[in-house]
Amino acid sequence: MIKYFYIIGKQGRTRLSRYYENVPLKSRTALESDVHRNILTRTKDQCLFFNYQDYKIVYRRYSSLFVILAVDEEENEVASLEFIQLFIETLNKYFEGVNEMDILYNLEKIHIILDEMIVNGYILETNMAKILQPIQIMDKVSKR
Repeated sequence: MIKYFYIIGKQGRTRLSRYYENVPLKSRTALESDVHRNILTRTKDQCLFFNYQDYKIVYRRYSSLFVILAVDEEENEVASLEFIQLFIETLNKYFEGVNEMDILYNLEKIHIILDEMIVNGYILETNMAKILQPIQIMDKVSKR
């Protein structure tokens, strides 16, 4: 199960966060910065996942962004990395090359895409066409 999902910029600014378990609002900023700090201290030779508190952090860096998942300890790290890859590929297909500015100015669309993929902390959809279908319908309706 996914505990939370972050997209954080290189400078440490959280661009998107989605929690799938109850984390008090006061603790979220500290948690995000602590996870980001842990990722920044890792070298390029280290693997893309590590244990943190009572779950695993799995992350990938894409240009100036870090996409971060916190998952249960028994979750498969490689499957989590594949999910991150699928998420980025989906964003790249929709935005024709996603960057940090796309995320900043289209946050509601990013949330729609993420909600199509993850429901209550579980990955339910991995078909890119089905993931993008609702947002493409919304785009067609808004152009009319």
